[in-house]
Amino acid sequence: MSWFRKLLGGTPTPAPAEPPKRLQPLLSVQLPPSEPGQLYGDQVARKQFMEALLSNEGVRVNPHLPAIESEAEVTLRTPEEVAGRLLALAIVAVKGEGLDQETVDAIAEERGVLPLLSPKEHAFIAENPPSEHDRLQFSWRYEAAWVLFWALGWDESPVLGLPRAICDVPRLAGTVRDTPDLAARGLRSANDILNEADLIYRCHWAVRQASIDGEVPSGGLEPGVTMERHHALNWLIRYNDAEWDEVSTDT
Repeated sequence: MSWFRKLLGGTPTPAPAEPPKRLQPLLSVQLPPSEPGQLYGDQVARKQFMEALLSNEGVRVNPHLPAIESEAEVTLRTPEEVAGRLLALAIVAVKGEGLDQETVDAIAEERGVLPLLSPKEHAFIAENPPSEHDRLQFSWRYEAAWVLFWALGWDESPVLGLPRAICDVPRLAGTVRDTPDLAARGLRSANDILNEADLIYRCHWAVRQASIDGEVPSGGLEPGVTMERHHALNWLIRYNDAEWDEVSTDT
């Protein structure tokens, strides 16, 4: 019996025989040749689109934030990298929730997890017992995992949606539990992922500015969900070419 089944119970759900149909991108534009010091067309269009979307949703917008990377410039992580990172995040998150060390060690052995962990994750997995602070911090990794779950096509929604509520943990855990090859569906397009990266960048600015101002975040944004999504999306697009523990979420 697999470790997620031990944790959640129930019978496995067989993986779909066919990948989902290709989803229509939220925004797609032609990419003109770039000139030094100039932006690609998709950068300008994406920034304008997301600012309008956020304004309509009641989220505070900073028009002075720059555009993020272009589809012509970005190199995404491979599906295999993303699948491995999803598995690592799921395991540290379940330990953060309070899973006992014996079961955590069994997880690591059964799924070959140790090579997938970042240095900080290695330290947390070995920590017995973990501090309450560390448990809380790592339990939030479900939200980062959900981004990768979506990027790999296991959630068929065309967009992630605004970061207003926590993710569907049982669905996430059940799929990771029952899916031997999490990379089987490939990865969403660079356009889809950049749309989400631009959106979360602007959401995170709104959350941080609200904290500075001593206010509740506008538009119902949830700070923890926002931060975890931003981290995961920046890792996906190789922001500053940083590995997981070093990924920054600049705003």
